[in-house]
Amino acid sequence: MRATQRWTTRLAVGTLVAVLLASVGFAQVRWDGYRRNRMPPRFRPAGHRDNGFTFCRLMYTSVRREAAGRGWRTDYPAADVNFMIRLSELTSTPVDFDDRRNPNHWVVEITDPELFSCPFVMTSDVGTMGLSGEEVERLRDYLVKGGFLWVDDFWGTPAWDQWLSQIGRVLPPSEYPIIDLPLDHPLFKTLFNIWEVPQIANIGFWRRSGGITTSERGADSAEAHFRAIADQHGRIMVAMTHNTDIQDAWEREGEDPRFFEAFGPTGYALGVNVLLYAMSH
Repeated sequence: MRATQRWTTRLAVGTLVAVLLASVGFAQVRWDGYRRNRMPPRFRPAGHRDNGFTFCRLMYTSVRREAAGRGWRTDYPAADVNFMIRLSELTSTPVDFDDRRNPNHWVVEITDPELFSCPFVMTSDVGTMGLSGEEVERLRDYLVKGGFLWVDDFWGTPAWDQWLSQIGRVLPPSEYPIIDLPLDHPLFKTLFNIWEVPQIANIGFWRRSGGITTSERGADSAEAHFRAIADQHGRIMVAMTHNTDIQDAWEREGEDPRFFEAFGPTGYALGVNVLLYAMSH
């Protein structure tokens, strides 16, 4: 990395740290009560119209297990909520808040028509995913018609192979190859300059390692990847952050100041970049 790049990165991250620290209590206090996957799926009420960006989490069926994973519920709902709060603080993006100033966020099933009301969907632990034939067709329709899916928090070769087997049914690799997104791609400079794909471990693993290592599957997950599938016009349809848990930087931001300072700024910076890029391309 050139010296000017290192200086710019430190300046941007330092500014982001200051903004996040100024309001860390808001996210921590308001949402601590249902942080640990206790909240049931929250579906969009009939007749509700979002008044700004709303985080949609994709529900799916798990057919295998991964250590420390909870299928689609992994990182839900605190990651969704905290990300929307931070998005409203760090950008001018309109965010859909309810009457009590809590951000609305929805869970959406793959076969639910509501999927097409979510231009941006995210899910976790996709190394456990198994899709039915109907779900394959519906997810393909969603993606080729303009939808965007970000999958995160899956680690190592077995999880990657399972995900590959399922997304390959949706978007055949002969037509839609998976690429490692180069770091000079505009996505990494949408708002914040991202010079490397951060590897973020879940907070429990990070604590057990004494804050020394972030590779949850040892040598089999030593390198974090940002991969993508684009259509014939270059529009990214699927983003994949493999061997990293970007959402834990959002979900657990209020639990440990050391974890927050180590991973919060980079986790939010990448999240904001991905969303803004997806919503503008």
